[in-house]
Amino acid sequence: MAQAVKKTFWSDFRRFFLRGLVTLLPTILTIVLLFKCFEFIQNNISVHITEGVINIVLLSTTDYPKVTDDLKEEYLTEHKLSESDIADPEADNPEKIKPAVLKDIRLWALRDKWKHGFRSLVGFMLAIILVYIVGRLLASYVGRKLWQLFEGTVQRIPAFKQVYPYVKQVTEYLFGENKIQFSRVVAVQYPRKGIWSLGLVTGAGFRHMEQTNKENYLTVFIPSSPTPVTGYVIHVLKEEVIDLPITIEEALRFTVSGGVIVPPHQVLPTQQIELNPGSPLETKITQNPAGTDSS
Repeated sequence: MAQAVKKTFWSDFRRFFLRGLVTLLPTILTIVLLFKCFEFIQNNISVHITEGVINIVLLSTTDYPKVTDDLKEEYLTEHKLSESDIADPEADNPEKIKPAVLKDIRLWALRDKWKHGFRSLVGFMLAIILVYIVGRLLASYVGRKLWQLFEGTVQRIPAFKQVYPYVKQVTEYLFGENKIQFSRVVAVQYPRKGIWSLGLVTGAGFRHMEQTNKENYLTVFIPSSPTPVTGYVIHVLKEEVIDLPITIEEALRFTVSGGVIVPPHQVLPTQQIELNPGSPLETKITQNPAGTDSS
């Protein structure tokens, strides 16, 4: 009895743990992915923009931040310097600091303020604004021409020209405005007759094919499972496809899940997979029932 209770507890624990994991994992992964994107931008782009802002502030002002005695002491302590190391020998006042050291103290104080706390987000916000401005410029005729000139120059650089076109294709696919438009979901016999695959219609066939064969074709994208961003593009006769009454989202969920997530209105009354009477596999099972030795 105790063993049965223990088995029930662990089976329930496993079932509910997996249910909780499936529920929480998408949210956790989304948060981690967004945080990693923010961290990448902050550490590789924003930090340089913030450094530029600091240098602009340093060059445009002479008394910000103000070098107080406390600030000077903190600088001396951190850099292990003494008063004599920073004193200006040419000045009448022995407490006067060398101009170069004074500039270093201000730069050190600005970096301490602007690279920690909420001020560190200034570079991140400026990076977003800069990307927006670049996007606005590229939307104009002059901006497009300048960018085409830049791309033409870049793609002549050895090694760079072998990588840049493919990176551009990926980024345009992910973030571009011209997304692939799927019109409807169909079933096609692919990769051979008798095997039906789920496909997404992207458009009509090539004009030359239709004129040569006097037939109407469809261009169909066959997504791979479980990564539907890859797959195969085929041309198939229009009369050889079966239109499926499901949405694009339902078709993608079906593909990603490996056929597990079926649209509710397409689920058969029974989920059992039955063998056809007289099939070779059924005959083999009948002749060799479980627990018997065929030898």
